[in-house]
Amino acid sequence: MGMTFTSWRRVGASVLVTAVGAAGLVAAAPGDQATTDGGGRGALVTTWGAADDIAGGTLSDMTVRNVLRTSVGGEDLRIRISNANGDQPLVSDSVYVGRQDTGASVVPGTSRRLTFGGSTTVTIPPGAMAISDPLPGAVPALTKLTVSLHVVGTTGVITAHNRAMQHSYKSTSGDHAADESSTAYQTESSAWFFLNAAIVEVPQPVQTVATLGDSITSSVGSTIDTDRRWPDVLAARFAQLPEPRRLAISNEGISGNRVLGGVAKAGSAGASALARLDKDVLTKPGVRTVLVLEGINDIYAGATTEQLIAGYRQLITRVHASGRCIVGGTLTPMGSSFVYTPEKEAIRQAVNTFIRSSGEFDGVADFDAATRDPADPSRLAAAYDGGDGLHPNDAGSAAMGSAPNLDSLRCQ
Repeated sequence: MGMTFTSWRRVGASVLVTAVGAAGLVAAAPGDQATTDGGGRGALVTTWGAADDIAGGTLSDMTVRNVLRTSVGGEDLRIRISNANGDQPLVSDSVYVGRQDTGASVVPGTSRRLTFGGSTTVTIPPGAMAISDPLPGAVPALTKLTVSLHVVGTTGVITAHNRAMQHSYKSTSGDHAADESSTAYQTESSAWFFLNAAIVEVPQPVQTVATLGDSITSSVGSTIDTDRRWPDVLAARFAQLPEPRRLAISNEGISGNRVLGGVAKAGSAGASALARLDKDVLTKPGVRTVLVLEGINDIYAGATTEQLIAGYRQLITRVHASGRCIVGGTLTPMGSSFVYTPEKEAIRQAVNTFIRSSGEFDGVADFDAATRDPADPSRLAAAYDGGDGLHPNDAGSAAMGSAPNLDSLRCQ
């Protein structure tokens, strides 16, 4: 389904609608009119999200073009740009959103300029984020968008999300944010630059599930540019439900991340789950459920069962204190991987027993049961092994995305 941004204004009791799409300006049919809840503002919900990390190097007077895929559809798109890990102000004078065609190219006629407080230029201090003004119009579910941002001057430390399993693109020098062709975008990257969330307005309350995890949640091992991460599979399952029962998905995995330790630095695994919970998860609009799948890197780093369970209990306490729900994901098999030892496997099994049987989580997603080899439960099933005994491949990601009971992810 093509993306159509719709601009509208009220005249008396009627709504006049024009649509901007690949064919240019066309009059919308009456049934296509924008709706709001009771004529007022709808709820804001995060339809896509990524966790902040750090990319190496700097960027100077160039444009980065990120590609994302929405989960639920909505109106009045807002983009959250992050300089959370930066050490100097991030300045951009040109940010555009469009619908991806192929690679770095944009479907002709879909490119729209974002503003921030009415200005086309935004300056984001170190440690801060900025949310764009709403872009009037409809954004469909499961649609790939481009977000292009021209960097003014030279950046310091780059806030980015590494190992995105999606190519982004860097331009030659200059402002190419409005370009719909891919000509200027000569360099591929595996990171999302500065992009933290895509937010839409929905007429009925819609919840977002934030998947908090490590490389297995980022779905390293899945095929790049194909949206086969297990949270994408989960989003596609929700998209098949009637609209009032759909949930949005925000993927907050960071490769190498741990529950207990770590700080954000270039080439790192990001701040720990305990350190980044508020920024990456609880501040994203509409998040009502946290689905946590994290702990294998802690086990590899030497954490004990008791230490890891104590970390989970802190996550549970803080999520509950914020008025939200938290679902525990069992740790997937790691036999035959570089992590495995009999002692570490015993810790994984003990941790999974806690997740399944303690009753402290609001629900359980049994990823271990969905991916293990029945003949050797310490190992991934051969059909799901991405090649290193640890990271599931596309089929494994599909099995993981199919594992959670959808209703168990609703926070009542």
